[in-house]
Amino acid sequence: MSSDQDAETRHILDCFRERLKRLIQVEPLLDLLHFLEPDRKDRIKAKLREEGNINAAVLLINEIIYSKNYEQGWSRELITALETVGCKYAAKYVLNSPPEPTEEAENDSCVRLIDLMQLTLVNMKTRDVCAHCCALELLTQEDQENILKLTDNQGNIAGARLLLKRLVKNEAGWFSKFLKALEDTQHHDLVRELRGEPCNEDEIMLVETLEEGKQLCSAAVMETNMCGSMPILPPALSANSSLQSEDLDSSVDSSGLSMSVDNEEVDMYKEGEEKEEGDLKQDDDDQSEESKRDIVLRDYQMEVAKPALEENNIIICLPTGSGKTRVAVYITKKHLERTKQMGQPGKVVVLVNKVPLVEQHYKAEFGRFLKHEYSVERVSGASQLKISFPQIIEQNDIIICTAQILENSLAKAKNGDEDGIKLSQFTLMVIDECHHTKKGGVYNHIMIRYLKQKHRNQLLKKQDKSPVPLPQILGLTASPGVGGAMSQERAEEHILQICANLDAFTIKTKTFEEEEAKTPYKRIARAEERKEDPFGDVIKKIMDEIHNHAELKPLCEPGTQNYEQWVVQKEQNAAKEENQKVRVCAEHLRQYNEALHQSNTIRMSDAFRFLDKYHNEELKTKSSPDEEGTVTITDTERFLFTLFKDNKAKLQELMGKPQYENNSLAQLKTSILKEFSSREKARGIIFTRTRLSAIALCQWIQENPKFDEVEVRASYLIGGGDQSLVKPMTAAEQKDVLNKFREGQINLLIATTVAEEGLDIAECNFVIRYCLVTNEIAMIQARGRGRAEDSSYTLVAEAGSGVAERESVNEYREKMMSKAIAKVCEMNRANYEKKMKEFQMQAIMEEKVKIKKKQQKGMMKEPPSKISLSCRQCSVFVCSGEDIEKIENMHHVNVTKEFSKLFIMRENTSLQKRLLDYETNGVIACKNCGEQWGSMMLYKSIECPCLHIKNFVVTYGSKKKTFSKWSELPIRFPAFDYTQHADHLAEDSGEEDMETD
Repeated sequence: MSSDQDAETRHILDCFRERLKRLIQVEPLLDLLHFLEPDRKDRIKAKLREEGNINAAVLLINEIIYSKNYEQGWSRELITALETVGCKYAAKYVLNSPPEPTEEAENDSCVRLIDLMQLTLVNMKTRDVCAHCCALELLTQEDQENILKLTDNQGNIAGARLLLKRLVKNEAGWFSKFLKALEDTQHHDLVRELRGEPCNEDEIMLVETLEEGKQLCSAAVMETNMCGSMPILPPALSANSSLQSEDLDSSVDSSGLSMSVDNEEVDMYKEGEEKEEGDLKQDDDDQSEESKRDIVLRDYQMEVAKPALEENNIIICLPTGSGKTRVAVYITKKHLERTKQMGQPGKVVVLVNKVPLVEQHYKAEFGRFLKHEYSVERVSGASQLKISFPQIIEQNDIIICTAQILENSLAKAKNGDEDGIKLSQFTLMVIDECHHTKKGGVYNHIMIRYLKQKHRNQLLKKQDKSPVPLPQILGLTASPGVGGAMSQERAEEHILQICANLDAFTIKTKTFEEEEAKTPYKRIARAEERKEDPFGDVIKKIMDEIHNHAELKPLCEPGTQNYEQWVVQKEQNAAKEENQKVRVCAEHLRQYNEALHQSNTIRMSDAFRFLDKYHNEELKTKSSPDEEGTVTITDTERFLFTLFKDNKAKLQELMGKPQYENNSLAQLKTSILKEFSSREKARGIIFTRTRLSAIALCQWIQENPKFDEVEVRASYLIGGGDQSLVKPMTAAEQKDVLNKFREGQINLLIATTVAEEGLDIAECNFVIRYCLVTNEIAMIQARGRGRAEDSSYTLVAEAGSGVAERESVNEYREKMMSKAIAKVCEMNRANYEKKMKEFQMQAIMEEKVKIKKKQQKGMMKEPPSKISLSCRQCSVFVCSGEDIEKIENMHHVNVTKEFSKLFIMRENTSLQKRLLDYETNGVIACKNCGEQWGSMMLYKSIECPCLHIKNFVVTYGSKKKTFSKWSELPIRFPAFDYTQHADHLAEDSGEEDMETD
């Protein structure tokens, strides 16, 4: 093609960009566009990975339009590539041969119909339909492979979604072929529904009723009522369909295929929708089905909801199990009905602080009661939908998401990113577990944005300018707590602070009568103090020998939290002072202190296994691959290894003597057996402090035949954050355990505090907190997990440990909290609002100071030459800051030849992680002492040693410091220059080839 034709193609791309961005399949297309430079492709791939296909398509179109460097004929290559990857419809637009307006409108109607019926269509036999679509040339071979692979990995529904997503990108005429594929695979009901033919008598009656009522409807309603305007759709939809092309451009993104429909449309597809979610059982009686969706509030629930129904910001504080979320669903429903009546768009976001709660709120509450009327979607860090979050916001009425997802999008908008989200897009924001709206929390970051805009709105009003709309706020909590208050006055101040943070008009609560309350029966099971602890004595003797060797004098008793803090401080100071003797001794003392804690709460054998595993792994770090030479073992390390080895047999002997086990474990056993023996159907949760203890307690229960006799089926539930000692649970693993618990396959859950808030398990009838007391909020939340009638709450604690005493303090603080809430509710309105304004202005000023400091810190960032790194363990010099570069603004790497001579590589299967552009599959360690330095990253086929700052001592000027995160270091590191390093590697490879020749 000539240069004139290339210029014309650029103009066409610009004209049709809105439609093309929805029709182009970016990933396969990029492989065939040879005129695009590699770095441009990398940018587009990064956009695809982070923000989804549509945004990547927009970037691709922009790259082609605005770059003038391509060789003549690139437009022919683009069109050929589009046709090759199956984007023939897009190719027609690029050739400036778009379909006729009637044909285009018809096609848009088909796309819209597929979108509306997605919840029904995803139940198709994906493999069969995929094969027939491929035979009919609706899918390419690559499409078929991707769909089948996704079906194998994630199930039939996921595969069906991808099939539908790819299907609608075909050129006009695909709809009738798709109907044929469905007919050929025996999906006759789906074909009838797609054609608009009633499937049974009830639906025929529904269509007739709607036809009769059509005359009474307004034109606007008729336009959106699919049943009224198109009672029967032929295989090829009429050009006069109410689903016009602007519907596609304004509200439908066919790549997302998300639900965005009106009440009447969903009724037609109700059956398929229920089939997918499985949370509403099918019922022959339509009236009974509708009644299940009716939200009926009790008197006390209606009372606390009243201010919110009057459009005020409020906090609802009700005990766990009293239906806070149901009240929020009711308020959401009434809010959307009101905005619709006023002719305004309503949009609700429901924020949660834990990933499992996203699915729970969708299935049990918001989806269950509202999805037949409104489009409801859920997004979390574990969801693929987070990539297209702005699109999800645009297309749905109710969005349930983790707060961090929203905060990230709000931050994007603040930085001028077009893919960002603004608070003004929402009309109601529901904040679950809103007591977390405090300094440093993600809820508070969001609400600070809200308060700043509220303050700006007041200034705009004074200038007679229109204020920026802000959403109504609804906070939910079982316990706002007292913030560690020691007096009633301070407790009231804490409640007022929470109200100010959420801009609450009031806080609504309810004091239940005794017969209404579901508070579990509470008891404290005190275990006798250990009379003898020879296992612990041996560990303390070992620790004393280490104290003497390192000349350390501890200020507190080993086995306590205070000792832990002391020994951590000693290790940090020794690393800065390059005192390797004290540093390595402090590290070993920390492990022995953990073992002491374990022997006081779980089995001695668990504590021994913990120590044995630690020493074995440390010994492994002192051995290296033969070709790398020998790692140095210092005299102190040899002393420590020998010390454990000399006492190992004694510890093993003692751990086999049950008479020396801690009494808390025996008391826990008694409590569990009592619950399972006295209840017809026992189901409970044990809360414990650490992940290690949760796993160990679960193993102890599973190995003990006494628990088998009373049919205990136990599993553990721990957090998802990364931690060195214990592999975290993935969101999928957490979800699986919770589902099994709800279904009764598991009847005893051993959990860390991850399960304290939000778990909705009505059948849970006992809760045990095992040697664990934190604050009054955690106590109330944990107690609230027992929701069944006749529930019990037991605290198992060793006498003299102080646990029972701290529980009493928490009970007192709970009473303080109730009084404080009552006092705040009784406050004079003027005084209340004055206090609110004071706290809010203080929060805004603190945020401004914080931002200013951050900006100053950014401006003060020094060049990398100001620092150098040395090994935390042996103090050997590692590198200058000038050798360090950043990949994706996150990973700090050193790819210099000098550095490669200083480390050895080890395989670490627990670390293996693979992403689109890089993978980590091993650790790098100091060649001198074996201390782990970081991981080996393979970034676009280049090996990049990635450094973890916590493993080094940083020399900053004349001072030596330790850091836990790179972000704490005020240094501006350059971005990784991939092209430069790739060229160097190619040159080195060429030289090696010449030497070989």
